[in-house]
Amino acid sequence: MRRPSHGEHPAATHVPPPSPSAQQPPRTLQPPQRHPSEGPGPAAGREPEPDAAAGVVTEGLARLIELLAHGAPAEEFGEPAAEARLAGAAPAAVARLERAARTALRVRDTLAQHRRREAQLAALYDTAGDLAAPRDLDSVLRAIVHRARMLLSTDTAYLTLGDDEAGDTYMRVTDGSISPRFQRLRLGLGEGLGGLVAQTVQPYASTDYRTDTRFRHTPEIDAGVGDEGLVGILGVPLRLGPRVIGVLFAADRAPRRFAADEVALLCSLAAHAAVAIDAARRLEDTRRALAELNAANETIRAHNDAMRRAEEAHDRLTDLVLRGAGVSDVAAAVGEVLGGGICLFDADGTELARHGTAPLPHPTEAVRRARAGGRAIPEDGNWVCAVAAGAEPLGTLVLTGRGELPDADRRLFERAGVVAALLLLLRRSAAEAEDRVRGELVVDLLSRPDGDAAALVARGRRLGLELLRPHAVLVARQAAGSRSRLAPAAARFAASRGGVSGEHAGCLVLLLPDADPSSSARRAAAWLGESARCPVTVGAAGPAVGPAAIARAHAEAVRCLSALAALGREGEGAAGEDLGFLGVLLGDREGPEAFVRSTLGPLLEYDERRGTDLLRTVEAYFARGGAVARAADDLHVHPNTVAQRLERVAQLLGRGWREPSTALEVQLALRLWRLTQAPGG
Repeated sequence: MRRPSHGEHPAATHVPPPSPSAQQPPRTLQPPQRHPSEGPGPAAGREPEPDAAAGVVTEGLARLIELLAHGAPAEEFGEPAAEARLAGAAPAAVARLERAARTALRVRDTLAQHRRREAQLAALYDTAGDLAAPRDLDSVLRAIVHRARMLLSTDTAYLTLGDDEAGDTYMRVTDGSISPRFQRLRLGLGEGLGGLVAQTVQPYASTDYRTDTRFRHTPEIDAGVGDEGLVGILGVPLRLGPRVIGVLFAADRAPRRFAADEVALLCSLAAHAAVAIDAARRLEDTRRALAELNAANETIRAHNDAMRRAEEAHDRLTDLVLRGAGVSDVAAAVGEVLGGGICLFDADGTELARHGTAPLPHPTEAVRRARAGGRAIPEDGNWVCAVAAGAEPLGTLVLTGRGELPDADRRLFERAGVVAALLLLLRRSAAEAEDRVRGELVVDLLSRPDGDAAALVARGRRLGLELLRPHAVLVARQAAGSRSRLAPAAARFAASRGGVSGEHAGCLVLLLPDADPSSSARRAAAWLGESARCPVTVGAAGPAVGPAAIARAHAEAVRCLSALAALGREGEGAAGEDLGFLGVLLGDREGPEAFVRSTLGPLLEYDERRGTDLLRTVEAYFARGGAVARAADDLHVHPNTVAQRLERVAQLLGRGWREPSTALEVQLALRLWRLTQAPGG
């Protein structure tokens, strides 16, 4: 029989016509003898004519050819012989039709096998075309799995690949699957039918997976297979040389015995899939290598650009500093280079310059973190860079308008911080030179108070200091630590308030244009303590006008500083009026009236305004040793009245007015007040 050409329907296959002997019954064929008891035979009791028998055979052969042409089911090929037998054909004729039916079935099976083989070869050819076409790996694998399912006429087909990192295998592609659990299934090495295939590198078919004991069952795999309803499963290895990279499966939801040609077909498809996977991986590795190479080249190019830009910016900023440009010029240049706004603060948080941005609060906490990390950090949409010389803080740079800052710009911003540090160091050197001149003025004011006052006043004017206006004189001393931090800090504090500072007699002296020495002392103690990183005690006096008064105020401030140390109030700042009666003793200008007013002022004002007698009540209370009842007898009032008055005193003088130290000052002030009220007092 000729094999049908590609595209030719199997029904077009040439079949030879029946031989002459098949057209006429043999001459020796006799009609069968029937017993009279059997009744009449065919055709109303008459024996079939020879021509009629020959026609039955001829029709049967023609019917078989038609069945072949239409690809009828196998059971229909037995019908012509059965019909001939019923028609009373001779046994030889029936046997001939039966042999023809068997031959037709063999031809039918051969044609079906050829068609199946042709379809398989076409599928393999199409798969090879998929590998040659520029398609992604997923598309190729889905096509292979779908063809495996169609060609083997299975309910589902799927493909698993090994995961080297996880040490197991996973579902890569499925076709015909309906179970999400099955599609997410992962198989450990050596588990299930796939594990057997991978270990032996051989195809395996299981007619009934549920009862097959040739491989290791696991609850997870059995649950996934059961959820999908699979029973008959065929698995073949995906091989790359000696290595198995996965398994290709075809499976039915009923028991099935897979034929050898089906196993061979699935093996061929698996070979194509392995080639596709290997080619895709090699292509992916090549693309990754090219991408990494391109990225490396891009990184090098970007790094070179950043280096060139940084060098140009550094040269520009350094040139500005060396040419004597101010902080405003440097801030403007940094803002132009980085494309944002710039605000420059000194170490105290005072704004020195600003360009392209609104006023900003000093980011104190962010500066601490930036200084600790040694890098610029983001803060509330801005970038903060600590400006320092070694471990010494000099100031802060804040960049605005740049939410994201690439590494190159970040390093450029940090380099701008270095240039800003250089600028601030130069400014500080100039300021220290000026401070030395100012310090010399302070020394001359204190060491030669009886000298040429007019010359001292003129020197002060040249330094921007008007000595004929009221000034507070502060004397500062730190408890411990290096004095290298305190002197510059005192100079900055004084300069920020329009004053001067200098060293005299082992202490730092600050001369500030301020009429309130008490508040100046407190602010100076807090600020200098934080800058010097150790407690700093500050005594103050004033206000003083003119060189001679400044020298006297200095002596009083020194006594106040000594009193603070004696009272154990190190790290505080105070003037004479803050020390109570000690201030009266230490001061040389204020009389007892000032002490009385500072101590009992609230009571005096209350009595004068309300017409009460709180002062006499306090006197009686102390005179009777704090006994309320006895004080009430002396005042001729009820004890409750005394208690109410003492509660009012506590509201005016503070709850601690009966404490020993405060009570002593109150009693002394009462005595002095009585002296001033006495006749001739």
